[in-house]
Amino acid sequence: MGFTIAYTVAADAAGLNQSRKGTILSTFYYGYAFFQVPGGFLAQRFGGRSVLLVSFLVWSLTCAFLPLDPDSVMVLVIGRLLVGMAQGFIFPSIHTVLAQWVPHNEKSRSVSLTTSGMYLGAAAGMLVLPSLLRLRGPQYVFLVEAALGTLWSLLWLNYASEPPRSELPNLPKVAQKIKVGELNRGSNDKGIPWQRIIGSLPVWAIVVNNFTFHYALYVLMNWLPTYFEQGLRLSLQEMGSYKMMPYLNMFIFSNIGGVVADHLITKRVLSVTGTRKFLNTLGFMVASLSLLALPIFRTSGGAVFCSSMALGFLALGRAGFAVNHMDIAPRYAGIIMGISNTGGTLAGIIGVDLTGKLLEAAKAANSEISSPESWRSVFVIPGVLCIFSSLGFLFYSTGERIFD
Repeated sequence: MGFTIAYTVAADAAGLNQSRKGTILSTFYYGYAFFQVPGGFLAQRFGGRSVLLVSFLVWSLTCAFLPLDPDSVMVLVIGRLLVGMAQGFIFPSIHTVLAQWVPHNEKSRSVSLTTSGMYLGAAAGMLVLPSLLRLRGPQYVFLVEAALGTLWSLLWLNYASEPPRSELPNLPKVAQKIKVGELNRGSNDKGIPWQRIIGSLPVWAIVVNNFTFHYALYVLMNWLPTYFEQGLRLSLQEMGSYKMMPYLNMFIFSNIGGVVADHLITKRVLSVTGTRKFLNTLGFMVASLSLLALPIFRTSGGAVFCSSMALGFLALGRAGFAVNHMDIAPRYAGIIMGISNTGGTLAGIIGVDLTGKLLEAAKAANSEISSPESWRSVFVIPGVLCIFSSLGFLFYSTGERIFD
């Protein structure tokens, strides 16, 4: 989020076209995509604590030394690739740690709470960064991100611990709640059933929904500042605090989804399979309607409402597909999360870059970037994807364990 807002301001000031902006913004996702599966493998082999620490240190150092010059394309590309590579380890490592630590009846809320921090950070970024940019300039945003990343690394180093291991005596009570079969730290990678994982329809149902979720998320996260500034002729600075609502909504709805999912499963209102399918379908269908309606509204209130509904209900849907890794394969949750997030990252590469080309093509066709026609296809594509991916999850997903 920090790079997106800072780069948008710097690139617009330098007069760069939308296609060039889309290319630079999408570069991050190449590094992010290729280090998802290695991130899951390394977290399973060496533990999520160590991998997460290295990830944040590399990310922070890159932000600290990356100059923000729109004309230095190669420097920006390399910097974005490094940040993408470092962040590629994060979610597979998180899922590996949660699969090892968290009991079955708390999976949904733990995944939702952990991952919702990203949305809370995006909301804070939309609130604070425009003022920071105005007062100190775009480069200062990178320095603040580097400082925050370094501070988090120190806290993680001091307070994080490795998960308990089944062979150790006198495990603490929290460790006794975890199934021994789910404690996979240090397991032999030769035992990973790669062929069965790649050929599994439930796995592909997760991958496709992850792709759609991140296509919509990354397009909105990278292009909403441009849509507000140029599509609606609104100043982010003048929009006040409500410009953060789409991301704050994600934080709220993500945690609502996790609590509701655990309640439905624990109280046996629905089976695990039924719970995942219900929340995934509800989230993606409402998000689809909101995305399709977004270019119709030409006021700040309408745009914020539609984007908030779209991102909020997509986050609710994470209690369906995003927790499903741990249902079907707790032993290989990090690895399947790596595969799934690779699909999600490809969505970032395709969606963010394609959006820039769509806007540039609309401009070339004598359509103003402020017109609704220029933005309609930008929002229709993820809206349609939401419908088809949710149907795929409805037909092919399961909440039963299929990998021991």
